[in-house]
Amino acid sequence: MKVAILGASPKPERYSYQAQQLLMDCGHEVFPVSLSGRDILGVKGTAVIPSGMDVVTIYLSASHLNGLIEVLVAAAPQKVIFNPGSENREAKDQLEAHHIQTQEACTLVLLRTGTFSVDW
Repeated sequence: MKVAILGASPKPERYSYQAQQLLMDCGHEVFPVSLSGRDILGVKGTAVIPSGMDVVTIYLSASHLNGLIEVLVAAAPQKVIFNPGSENREAKDQLEAHHIQTQEACTLVLLRTGTFSVDW
């Protein structure tokens, strides 16, 4: 599965870093997305959400998402996961209006319990 990590961090103590490592360990193709566009864990980083993603998992605070809603809609992933602290009702409503699945969950928990998927 192709997974963009919005709010990716090169810091091992951050959940986005841990999620990237676990996603890679589970065989997913990851795309770390951050303002700096830095490479993380040997994967080329980007400052833009690539199109063609199956999932975008968000590690930004809810307040930082307001300016990114249109960008998320334009990227048209199959699913967007709002990790704890990133929940944003406006973003969720707009994504769902464009037929993009949303989920409020922890990506690490989903991966560790075998419930990380595009389907419900």
